[in-house]
Amino acid sequence: MQTNGGLFVSFEGGEGAGKSTQIRLLAEHLRALGLPVITTREPGGSAGAEALRHVLLSGAAEPFGIRMEALLFAAARADHIDCVIAPALAEGKVVLCDRFVDSSRVYQGVTGNLEPDLMAALERVSVRNFMPDLTFMLDLPAVEGLARARRRAGLAAIRAESPDRFEREEIDVHEQRRQGFLDIAMREPVRCHIVDARQSIDEIARAISSKTDTVLGARGLRELDRLPSASAALQ
Repeated sequence: MQTNGGLFVSFEGGEGAGKSTQIRLLAEHLRALGLPVITTREPGGSAGAEALRHVLLSGAAEPFGIRMEALLFAAARADHIDCVIAPALAEGKVVLCDRFVDSSRVYQGVTGNLEPDLMAALERVSVRNFMPDLTFMLDLPAVEGLARARRRAGLAAIRAESPDRFEREEIDVHEQRRQGFLDIAMREPVRCHIVDARQSIDEIARAISSKTDTVLGARGLRELDRLPSASAALQ
């Protein structure tokens, strides 16, 4: 992993799992410890990738097929890494990313049925060796996650917005994706940590902060030992 002293943390999970909330809370926690933090997202994060985000999530690329979508996701990720993630890690910052390559593995690979060889090639070219040091899989049954997403969409409708096309798909597809994330976590237990997203927001935040503090300490940030623990800071 090419982190150059920084720490790369990704958040994964199905719709409505609470990734955005937990990224915000972890960023607040780490900044309170005096650490430099940036938050970002995929698809998006850089100017080029944000342009592709609109094309992808609006469904404009859908008529061109799943292969074209996968290529666009890979292009967005490569630009995101080059323009945002790699420079931040080189400066020793903590990068918190809402979705990364595991989402492509699940959305285009598991339920998009793209050939494993194609997925591996796209990942090799776009990600290179910039895999996250730590990935939190926020796990939630699909029915509950979609209910949360639809409640959010109801609020969004007031703002003349609409759920993206992924949130409009059927429950069984979302449950397949949930299992896809769990399968990745089982295959890569050192990097991936499953968090029960049915817990309260504070309980989830404490678990995530505690694990992140442990990883930071193991990477040599011993000053964390002199600061309040994650659980104490959130009480």
